[in-house]
Amino acid sequence: MHSKRRQLGFTLLEIMLVLVLLSISAVAVISTLPQSQSDDTKQQAQRLYQRLQLFNEEAMLAGKDFGIRVDEAKKQYVFLELTSEGWQRVSLSKIPEETTLPETLSIKLDLSTGIWGESDRLFEPGSLFDEDMFDDVEKEKKPEKPPQVFILSSGEITEGAFVVAPVNRALQDQTWYVEVKENGQLALMDVKDWNEKDR
Repeated sequence: MHSKRRQLGFTLLEIMLVLVLLSISAVAVISTLPQSQSDDTKQQAQRLYQRLQLFNEEAMLAGKDFGIRVDEAKKQYVFLELTSEGWQRVSLSKIPEETTLPETLSIKLDLSTGIWGESDRLFEPGSLFDEDMFDDVEKEKKPEKPPQVFILSSGEITEGAFVVAPVNRALQDQTWYVEVKENGQLALMDVKDWNEKDR
C-alpha cells in the first residue's frame, strides 16, 4: 500500500509565478520613479535635434520652406511653413506643430553665433513689420509671426544654437545645445563639448 504523502515545499510552477509577480511589481515601481533632470534635458535636446533634421530633409525633398519660432517665456517652440497666406503652423509625420517643455526646463535661441552678432543686428529678431498695422486684417486669416530660424528648400538653415537647460541654476552643467553650423549641419552637444569646441 502506497500512502500518499503531501510534499512540503513549492512546485516549479508556483516559484515561477512568484518571480513573474515580483518582476511586474518591480517594473511598476521603476516606472513611477521620477526621471533624472539630466536625462530629461538630454531627451528634449535630442528630440529637437531629430525634428530639425526631419524638417530639413522634408524642405529639400518637397521643395518647401519651413521655420521654427522659439517662445522663451512659454518654454515652447513652434514649426511653421511658408504658404500663400504667409507663415502657418505645420506638423510633419508625428511631429506636433507646437512643443512645450516641462516646467523644470527652459529653451533659448542664441543667434549670436552666426555672421550677424547680436550687437550687429539691423533688426530685432521677429517680424520686420509693425504688427499693429495688420489689426484691420481678418483675425482668422492673420498669419503666424515669422520664424527666427529658417529651414529653406535650398538646404540652408539659419545659423545659431538652441539651448535646452534646467531652470535650476545649480544644474547648469546639465545644459544641452543643438547647434546649426554655417554649412547647415546640425550638432548635438552637452555643455562640456560646447565649451571645448571654441578652444
